Formats: sequence, structure tokens, C-alpha cells
Amino acid sequence: MGVLQTVLGITIVLVGLWDMYHSLLHPSGTGAIGGRVQTVVWRISRRTGHRFGSAVGPGSMITVVLLWVLMQGVGWALVYLPHVPQGFTYSPGVNPVDYPDALDALYISLVTLATLGFGDVVATDPWVRLATPLEALTGFALLTAALTWFTQIYPPLSRRRSLALELKALSDVGYADGIAREDPVTVARVLDGLAAEVAKARIDFTQHGETYYFQEEDPDLSLARQLSYALELRDRAAASPSPEVRTSARRLGLALEQLGQKLREEFVSTGTTPEEVFAAYATDHRREPGR
Repeated sequence: MGVLQTVLGITIVLVGLWDMYHSLLHPSGTGAIGGRVQTVVWRISRRTGHRFGSAVGPGSMITVVLLWVLMQGVGWALVYLPHVPQGFTYSPGVNPVDYPDALDALYISLVTLATLGFGDVVATDPWVRLATPLEALTGFALLTAALTWFTQIYPPLSRRRSLALELKALSDVGYADGIAREDPVTVARVLDGLAAEVAKARIDFTQHGETYYFQEEDPDLSLARQLSYALELRDRAAASPSPEVRTSARRLGLALEQLGQKLREEFVSTGTTPEEVFAAYATDHRREPGR
């Protein structure tokens, strides 16, 4: 029984570390467990009409971090459980008989994970003495990972908001209606710039999938709301008599198709054209395209 508990505990610890690695270091940017947790939190929020608004994204990340802490705490507790209480020495005033073994193991695990080092329970078993500093290192890595995760999402969010504002500005001045009258070189430069920003948004959704679940309180900053205008720019530019503008339109169209494919595969799971996918994206964020 003790061997099974130890193996199960090590498995839980390794699965948690693997999920942290995939969420923070792997190019995919999404852990299997963390990604599913965020999806569940998002769906619950959507069914309640996104009552919590912009708090959903940070809340889902906090939920994932708490799950990582729970997995490490429980996993290491299972490793310690076969050695409680005989593998530990207790300070005066602490009688292990007064506490269930499972509760003692969990307490030891959480104290070690948090690197508190109270000293009221100290490992004496050689293998357990080796395990406790490893768990402390895991706890330090977990804290560092959580802080890193929260800080690294702001650049992608900033780029997405910047793209949304640029599309909003072009929409406000009716840029699509005036493409035929503008200098082709200038139009091509604008469209190429948009294509590059759309490509960056696709990369951000790939490497930082958690940012999809961040809603914008300001509709002008919502890419879900503004993306439809990029499609209008693409269509108007594609009808231009200028070869340079038409080439830039194709570049923008390709970038939009690739972004739509990423959104469809990873998040909205519906639509066959960029128009349909972006509409589903807007609906998922409770935004109407261009409104």
C-alpha cells in the first residue's frame, strides 16, 4: 500500500510540473490541465452572462495556479504518508497520535512547499530527508512560475489592444471607403502593417492562449469587436486597380485566415470562413462586430 501511495504521489507531482512546463515554457503555451480548467471557468462565466466581466481571465489563471499548488501539496503528502509518524520527529507539545496520519502528511507537505520551515515536524527517515528539500525547490519554482505567468501576459494583451484601437481609428475615418482615392503606396503600407499585427495576434494566441479569456471593459480595446473591419479593408483593397494594393490585400487576407484558423481550432470551434469565425469570437466575448 505504501509503495502505491508513493508512486501515485510522484505521478501527481510530475503531472503538475509537466503542466506548468507546457503552460510557461513550451511553445504551445497551454498545459493540458490548465487549459481545460480555463475553458471550464470561461464556459461557466459565459452561462452566467459574463457577470464577472474582465475578472474572468485573471480568475481562471488564479484557479490554475491553485490547482498546481493542490497537486504538489497532495502529491508530496502521498509520498510522506507511508512514513508518518515513524519517519519524523516531533517537537515537544506536538503529539502525532492527536492527528490523523493523512492530515499530518498534508500539513508537512504544505509547510515544506511554502518553505516555511516551522521545525515542529522534522524528517528523520533518510529518503524523506532527501525528498523535503526537493519539495521546497518545487515550491519555489511554483511561486516563480506563477509570478512569471502573470507578468508575461501583458505584452500580448497590449499588442491586441493596440491592433483593436488601430482598426477602430481606421473605421472612424472611413478608411475602407476612401481606399480608391488614397495613394496606393500609402494604402499598401497601411495594409501591410495591419497584416503584421494580425500575424502577431495569431502568435500570441498560440503562445499565450490564456489571454483569449481576458475580456475588455472598453469596447474600443476589444479585438473581438474590431476584427470585422479588417475584413472590410481586405475586401475593398482587393477590388483596387492598383497591383500593390491588391497584393497587400492578399497578405492581409492570408493573415486573417490564419488567425481565424487558430481561433477556430483552439477556442470557438465553429465557422468555416474568417467572417464566421470572427463573428463567433465576438459573440463569445459578448460583443457585436463593429458595435
